[in-house]
Amino acid sequence: MRRFRFALLLLVLLIGLVSAARAEGLPDLGESAQGDLSPLLEKKIGEATMREIRLREPSYLDDPEINGYLNRIGRNLTTHVEEKTQDFEFFALKDTTLNAFAMPGGYIGVHTGLIQSAQTESELASVLAHEVSHVTQRHLARMVAKASQGQLASLLTMAVAIMAARNNPDVAIGAAVAGQAGAIQNQLNYSRDFEREADRMGLQLLEKAGYDIRDMGSFFERLQKFGRLYENNAPGYLRTHPLTTERIADMGNRIQLRPYKQVPDSLDFTLVRAKIRAADGAAEDAATDFETRLKDKKFASEPATRYGLARAYLRTKNQAGAEAQLAELRRLKAASPMIETLAAELRTRAGDQAGATRILRDASARYPQDRAVAYALVEALLAVQGVDEAVKFVAADVQAHTTDFKMRRLQAKAYAMQGRQLRQHWALGEAYALQGQLLAAIEQLHLAQKSPDGDFYDRSQVDARLRELKAQQMEEMKQKRP
Repeated sequence: MRRFRFALLLLVLLIGLVSAARAEGLPDLGESAQGDLSPLLEKKIGEATMREIRLREPSYLDDPEINGYLNRIGRNLTTHVEEKTQDFEFFALKDTTLNAFAMPGGYIGVHTGLIQSAQTESELASVLAHEVSHVTQRHLARMVAKASQGQLASLLTMAVAIMAARNNPDVAIGAAVAGQAGAIQNQLNYSRDFEREADRMGLQLLEKAGYDIRDMGSFFERLQKFGRLYENNAPGYLRTHPLTTERIADMGNRIQLRPYKQVPDSLDFTLVRAKIRAADGAAEDAATDFETRLKDKKFASEPATRYGLARAYLRTKNQAGAEAQLAELRRLKAASPMIETLAAELRTRAGDQAGATRILRDASARYPQDRAVAYALVEALLAVQGVDEAVKFVAADVQAHTTDFKMRRLQAKAYAMQGRQLRQHWALGEAYALQGQLLAAIEQLHLAQKSPDGDFYDRSQVDARLRELKAQQMEEMKQKRP
C-alpha cells in the first residue's frame, strides 16, 4: 500500500508537469521536435520526484557512505558518456528485493537487496551502467511520447506502473487493467527494444570504465535462473526489466568478442555490503552471522567481515567487541574513510569526543572528497565547541560542493551556535532552495532580513538572493497555470 501511494505521488507530479508543458505560453520548458519530454521538463520532473522521495519515502536510505559509494561507481561510468549533457544522482533504498530503476532527470535508485545480491563490484556496476543507458538514451521520455499519441490516461497508467512495479507487480497489473490494456502492451513491446539498447550501451560503458564485462552477463543469467525458480515471486528487476533468452544470448555474443579482464573488487564495495548486512534484521542475528563467517573462515574479505561485525556489535551495544574488531582492522592495515568514521563513532560512544574529532581531522586530510567524513567532522567540531573551525571548514566546503543541502544545514547550525542570526537563516534558506522548497527558502530569507545583526554586504546579498528566489517562484507559478 505504501508503494501504491508513492506511485500515485509520482503520477501527480508527472501529470501536473506534463500538463503544464502542454499549456500555451511555456516555450521555456524546452521544445522537442519528437514530441517527447524536453530535457528541461525531464529535469523538473526528476527534481520534484526526488524531493518527494527524500521527504516522504520511508525506504529512502539517508546514508552518505552508501550513497557516496554508489555515486563513485556512477561517476566512473558516466565519465565515459559521449554527450555529457546530463547530471546523475544515485541513491539507495532500504529494500531487500532485487531492483534498480531510473527516473527522469538522471536520478537512479538502487535497492539494498540488489547491492547485497551482487557478488562482485562489476556485477553491481553492470546494473548501474544499464540504468545510466536508459537515461542517456532518454527511454522514459520516448515512452511518454508514445503514450501521448493516445489519451492522457495512458500516461497516467504508465506513471503508476513505473513505480508500483518496483516490488508489487500486482498493483501495476491492476493499474494496467483499469487503464488501457492495449496501450500498456504497446509500451511493453516498446520497452523491450529499450532494454536491448540499454544492454548494448551499458556494456560499452562498463568496458570503458574498466570493469569486468563478463560479470554483466553472469549477473543477468543468475537473475534469469532466479526468476525461473520463483516464477510467481520473481525479483522486481525482472518485472520491470524483462530478461529474454535473446537478450542473454546477445550479451553473451558481445562479451565473447572482448578480451578477458579480471577486475578485483574495491574494499569499499565489500564494506558497503557489510554495513547493509549489519543493519539488516535483528542485531543479534547479524552479529552471529559475522561471527560464524570469521570462525569458519568463510568470507570474501576479512576486513569487511570484521567491519560488519563491529557495526553489528554497535547495534547490540557491545562497545568492547566493536573496539576489538577495529583493532583487527588496524592490524590488517585496511584503509577506507568508512573505517575512520567507524573509529570516530566508537570514540564518541566512549565519551571521547576530542578523540573522535582528531580521527576525523586526519580522515578529512586523507579523504578530502568524502562527504560522510566531512559531515562527521563538522558535527564533531560543533560537539567540542570548535565552532569557529567548523564555520571556516563549511564556508570552504559549500564553495566546492554548491548543491550540498546537508552541508548548508550544518552551516546554519554552526552560525546559530555563534549567534549570527542573519547568516543562520540565510544558510537554512539556501538549504531549502537546494531541496526545491521555495516557500520555506523565501521565509528564511525574510527572517534573515529581519535579523538584528549582519553588515551591509551580507544584507545586500540576502536582498539580491531573495529577489532571485521570488522570481523563480513566480516562474513556477506561471508554469502551473492551465
